[in-house]
Amino acid sequence: MRDVTCIEDLRVLARRRIPRAFFDYAEAGSYSEETLRANRGDLEQIKLRQRVMVDVSSRDTATTMLGETVSLPFGLGPVAMTGLQRGDGEILACRAAHAAGIPFTMSTLSICSIEDVAAAVAKPFWFQLYVMKDRGFVRSLVERAAAAKCSALVLTVDLQVLGQRHADIKNGLSVPPSLKIKNLINMATKPGWVLSVLSGKRWTFGNLHGRVKGMEGVKSLAQWVGSQFDETLSWKDVEWVRSIWPGKLIIKGILDIEDAKLAAKTGATALVVSNHGGRQLDGAASSISMLPKIADAVGSEIEVMFDGGIRTGQDVLRALALGARSCLIGRAYIFGLAAGGEAGVAKAIGIIRNELDVSMALTGVRTVQDIGRHILVQ
Repeated sequence: MRDVTCIEDLRVLARRRIPRAFFDYAEAGSYSEETLRANRGDLEQIKLRQRVMVDVSSRDTATTMLGETVSLPFGLGPVAMTGLQRGDGEILACRAAHAAGIPFTMSTLSICSIEDVAAAVAKPFWFQLYVMKDRGFVRSLVERAAAAKCSALVLTVDLQVLGQRHADIKNGLSVPPSLKIKNLINMATKPGWVLSVLSGKRWTFGNLHGRVKGMEGVKSLAQWVGSQFDETLSWKDVEWVRSIWPGKLIIKGILDIEDAKLAAKTGATALVVSNHGGRQLDGAASSISMLPKIADAVGSEIEVMFDGGIRTGQDVLRALALGARSCLIGRAYIFGLAAGGEAGVAKAIGIIRNELDVSMALTGVRTVQDIGRHILVQ
């Protein structure tokens, strides 16, 4: 970690240290990856306005997310199978996030269970929910999240059907890992990863194992997801989740102004402008291109968050300038986790924190609240 200077360094280390199937799972997008590339490319096209001779000797990156004070204007977003990037990955990432003073979001499709993470950390975390066909099981997930004192529920609404990810099919991705010869050979070259996963609490879906009828004997993640996610989902289901969840609700996966207006009427605390990291509708607009339009349309009614392509503190700054109140990062911290466990996640957070702090200074702003479109080259 000593010589790591940027998220790209962590990405390179992650690629060396974990099996190809799990690295590709985290990195790849759907189909031709047009939207995946657009998420990064469109962020990079936004130019910051360099200012000089401004007193920036006193800077503060603290803000609020869902009304709670955080040290940085971003949290760790939900990523499935985090515990197969590194053994007990959800616990390690949650600890790093809490140490940094920011939220961690646990995926429904995590390896550790809700209860595993709750028992291992001292502070509440957020839980991400997929609404599946078995509404009884969904209700039980919500009840378990409430019992674990999760401080927010992140309802992902853009996965009614699964966008095809070519890399996962080619790699034979499954949970537990497929025993294909090529996978075994590749895993054998990653002894550190093998040891970490074998010493972890679990290596199957902790929230689902033994609780979902019909999952027994199903190896393929795509096969299981395709059979369980509900193509009939509608805004009525959001109302239902709202009725059974007692806390703060975030709706993740909004990429259209009309959908944003509907989300704002649900009583949710926040929405996340997101295209699922370029992993669903390929050919969709980049998240950053839609952010200012959505923020202008509903920002006075609901807290607007941003997700999609963040690799640097400058990216966070760009999103805040275009109307986001805060951001979620995914791949950036996953690369850190795969590269170095909890220390790697802490390194990823620290890199983005330092880049944000320096970039605030060089654009002439001292606080997160001072950031606006005036810091961008129009």
